[in-house]
Amino acid sequence: MALAANGYFRRLTRRLTEDVDQLDAEEMASLSEASGAQRACDCSRGEEVTMLGRLRSVEACPKSANASVEAEFFDGTDAVTLVWIGRRRIAGIDPGKKLMVRGRLGDRNGQKVIFNPYYELRGDA
Repeated sequence: MALAANGYFRRLTRRLTEDVDQLDAEEMASLSEASGAQRACDCSRGEEVTMLGRLRSVEACPKSANASVEAEFFDGTDAVTLVWIGRRRIAGIDPGKKLMVRGRLGDRNGQKVIFNPYYELRGDA
Protein backbone atom coordinates (compact mmCIF):
# COMPACT_ATOMS: atom_id res chain seq x y z
CA MET A 1 0.00 0.00 0.00
CA ALA A 2 2.83 2.40 0.84
CA LEU A 3 4.40 1.74 -2.57
CA ALA A 4 1.16 2.66 -4.38
CA ALA A 5 0.80 5.85 -2.32
CA ASN A 6 4.41 6.76 -3.12
CA GLY A 7 3.71 6.45 -6.87
CA TYR A 8 0.54 8.52 -6.52
CA PHE A 9 2.36 11.37 -4.79
CA ARG A 10 5.16 11.26 -7.38
CA ARG A 11 2.62 11.59 -10.22
CA LEU A 12 0.72 14.33 -8.36
CA THR A 13 3.91 16.31 -7.73
CA ARG A 14 4.87 15.97 -11.39
CA ARG A 15 1.46 17.23 -12.57
CA LEU A 16 1.69 20.23 -10.22
CA THR A 17 5.24 21.23 -11.13
CA GLU A 18 5.71 20.32 -14.79
CA ASP A 19 4.99 22.67 -17.68
CA VAL A 20 1.33 22.53 -18.77
CA ASP A 21 2.25 22.50 -22.48
CA GLN A 22 4.56 19.52 -21.91
CA LEU A 23 1.82 17.62 -20.06
CA ASP A 24 -0.67 18.42 -22.84
CA ALA A 25 1.79 17.21 -25.49
CA GLU A 26 2.34 13.94 -23.60
CA GLU A 27 -1.42 13.43 -23.21
CA MET A 28 -2.07 14.09 -26.93
CA ALA A 29 0.77 11.75 -27.95
CA SER A 30 -0.58 8.94 -25.78
CA LEU A 31 -4.17 9.45 -27.04
CA SER A 32 -2.90 9.45 -30.61
CA GLU A 33 -0.92 6.26 -30.06
CA ALA A 34 -3.87 4.53 -28.35
CA SER A 35 -6.14 5.39 -31.31
CA GLY A 36 -3.75 3.77 -33.77
CA ALA A 37 -3.08 7.06 -35.55
CA GLN A 38 0.31 7.92 -36.96
CA ARG A 39 2.64 10.30 -35.13
CA ALA A 40 3.35 13.53 -37.02
CA CYS A 41 7.05 13.36 -36.15
CA ASP A 42 7.32 9.98 -37.94
CA CYS A 43 5.53 11.08 -41.13
CA SER A 44 7.28 12.43 -44.21
CA ARG A 45 6.36 14.29 -47.36
CA GLY A 46 4.22 12.37 -49.85
CA GLU A 47 2.75 9.90 -47.34
CA GLU A 48 -0.98 9.36 -46.91
CA VAL A 49 -1.42 9.91 -43.16
CA THR A 50 -4.08 9.61 -40.46
CA MET A 51 -3.39 11.61 -37.29
CA LEU A 52 -5.22 12.50 -34.08
CA GLY A 53 -4.50 15.85 -32.45
CA ARG A 54 -5.73 19.23 -31.35
CA LEU A 55 -6.04 22.55 -33.19
CA ARG A 56 -3.79 25.17 -31.60
CA SER A 57 -4.87 28.05 -33.82
CA VAL A 58 -7.24 28.73 -36.71
CA GLU A 59 -6.95 31.60 -39.18
CA ALA A 60 -9.31 32.53 -42.00
CA CYS A 61 -7.83 34.20 -45.07
CA PRO A 62 -10.99 35.58 -46.71
CA LYS A 63 -9.45 37.24 -49.80
CA SER A 64 -12.03 36.70 -52.51
CA ALA A 65 -9.67 35.07 -55.02
CA ASN A 66 -7.61 33.03 -52.54
CA ALA A 67 -10.01 32.23 -49.71
CA SER A 68 -8.68 29.60 -47.31
CA VAL A 69 -8.81 28.44 -43.72
CA GLU A 70 -5.50 27.51 -42.08
CA ALA A 71 -5.13 25.71 -38.76
CA GLU A 72 -2.15 24.60 -36.71
CA PHE A 73 -2.69 20.95 -35.78
CA PHE A 74 -0.60 19.40 -32.98
CA ASP A 75 -0.56 15.70 -32.07
CA GLY A 76 1.90 15.91 -29.17
CA THR A 77 4.94 15.16 -31.31
CA ASP A 78 4.95 17.75 -34.11
CA ALA A 79 2.85 20.50 -35.68
CA VAL A 80 1.18 20.24 -39.09
CA THR A 81 -0.54 23.08 -40.93
CA LEU A 82 -3.98 22.15 -42.26
CA VAL A 83 -5.21 24.25 -45.21
CA TRP A 84 -8.72 24.17 -46.65
CA ILE A 85 -8.62 26.02 -49.98
CA GLY A 86 -11.71 27.89 -51.17
CA ARG A 87 -13.27 28.16 -47.73
CA ARG A 88 -13.87 31.25 -45.61
CA ARG A 89 -15.09 29.43 -42.50
CA ILE A 90 -15.66 25.82 -41.46
CA ALA A 91 -18.16 25.03 -38.70
CA GLY A 92 -16.49 23.23 -35.80
CA ILE A 93 -12.94 24.13 -36.84
CA ASP A 94 -11.95 26.21 -33.82
CA PRO A 95 -8.89 26.39 -31.55
CA GLY A 96 -8.87 23.66 -28.91
CA LYS A 97 -10.94 21.17 -30.93
CA LYS A 98 -9.68 17.61 -31.16
CA LEU A 99 -9.63 16.14 -34.69
CA MET A 100 -8.78 13.00 -36.57
CA VAL A 101 -7.35 14.14 -39.93
CA ARG A 102 -6.47 12.21 -43.05
CA GLY A 103 -4.65 13.38 -46.16
CA ARG A 104 -1.38 13.50 -48.08
CA LEU A 105 1.43 15.21 -46.21
CA GLY A 106 3.22 17.93 -48.11
CA ASP A 107 5.86 20.53 -47.44
CA ARG A 108 5.46 24.32 -47.55
CA ASN A 109 8.49 26.42 -46.69
CA GLY A 110 9.99 23.59 -44.64
CA GLN A 111 6.80 23.02 -42.62
CA LYS A 112 4.52 19.97 -42.80
CA VAL A 113 1.17 20.75 -44.44
CA ILE A 114 -1.96 18.90 -45.55
CA PHE A 115 -4.20 20.59 -48.12
CA ASN A 116 -7.96 19.97 -47.95
CA PRO A 117 -7.72 17.19 -45.35
CA TYR A 118 -10.60 14.89 -44.49
CA TYR A 119 -11.42 15.46 -40.82
CA GLU A 120 -13.61 14.14 -38.01
CA LEU A 121 -14.32 16.19 -34.90
CA ARG A 122 -13.46 14.19 -31.78
CA GLY A 123 -14.56 16.53 -28.96
CA ASP A 124 -13.33 19.59 -27.12
CA ALA A 125 -10.10 20.22 -25.28
